[in-house]
Amino acid sequence: MFEILRLWAGLFTRVFRSRRDLLIENIALRQQLAVFKRHNSRPRLAAPDKMFWVWLHRSWSSWKSALIIVSPDTVVRWHRTGFKLYWRFLSRVRQPLGRRPVTKEIRELIFKMMADNPTWHAPRIHGELLMLGFDVSERSVSRWMRRGPQIPQSGQRWLTFLRNHRDAIAAMDFFSVPTVTFNVLYVFFIISHDRRRILHCNVTRHPTSSWIVQQLREAFPYEPAVKFLLFDHDAKYGVEVPVAIRSMDITAVRTMVGCPWQNGVAERWVGSCRRELLDHVIALNERHLKRLLVSYVDYYHRDRTHCGIRKQTPVERTRCGENGKVVTFPRVGGLHHRYERAA
Repeated sequence: MFEILRLWAGLFTRVFRSRRDLLIENIALRQQLAVFKRHNSRPRLAAPDKMFWVWLHRSWSSWKSALIIVSPDTVVRWHRTGFKLYWRFLSRVRQPLGRRPVTKEIRELIFKMMADNPTWHAPRIHGELLMLGFDVSERSVSRWMRRGPQIPQSGQRWLTFLRNHRDAIAAMDFFSVPTVTFNVLYVFFIISHDRRRILHCNVTRHPTSSWIVQQLREAFPYEPAVKFLLFDHDAKYGVEVPVAIRSMDITAVRTMVGCPWQNGVAERWVGSCRRELLDHVIALNERHLKRLLVSYVDYYHRDRTHCGIRKQTPVERTRCGENGKVVTFPRVGGLHHRYERAA
């Protein structure tokens, strides 16, 4: 009885439906039937089937009533996927627009140029990058310069000054040495910046400004080979030493108070002399200490290699060949040695 009522209800509904709806429903049912007739164990809809149902979803309002093989949400998902693919196809760009990203190589070059050239600004660095073949805008260079590591400008200017004038710079300083009788001797030295050569070295018990002026005259008896002389604010120099330096046509450059790093070459020589000589001997008197220093300075000039001058010696040392027996020569009373190849 229920089936008969359902059949009459379906006939009554179809009488009042338009012919267009019936034709579309017929096409929809036939399409699904064709899918079921395929020999696949599980019916799979191909791309044309999906396109058919997407088109039906857009053109027929009663499409859900004729849908059996899949759920309506699946058809809606197909429609959204097709919408994305459609607009992705229309929005495709054959050439990328906008600025190219600044690569890591360019960023490292910008930071390197900033560190090497503290007076350069964005236009100069941008010009160098263009000469190197990098396609980057000046605005991008300026933006990355603000993100770069900050370099202390005062230290960089001082370092640049030393490098540009090291051939004409010398430094002088004092350091103290205790004797076996608990007296204190003062070692005065003048060191050249170009090859780390000791221009003058002497020892005294009582360093006065007059004694220092005499040492300067002995170090520079004729026309001085240097144009700048670095020294600190030690009270031993007084007023006479700067005046004597200027009278020799040498520019006196005094380091800042409490900044020994500004006279780094002299400070490093003091450290080397202590570690390699004075920490291993006890000075008996002034003459004994002077003899030790003469021996060490000779070793320092002729035999000891220096990192600051590319592992060479202040007095150019000839490299040995690859053949021959290695011979040892004691230096500074056996504290150090020099090695050569016998011919």
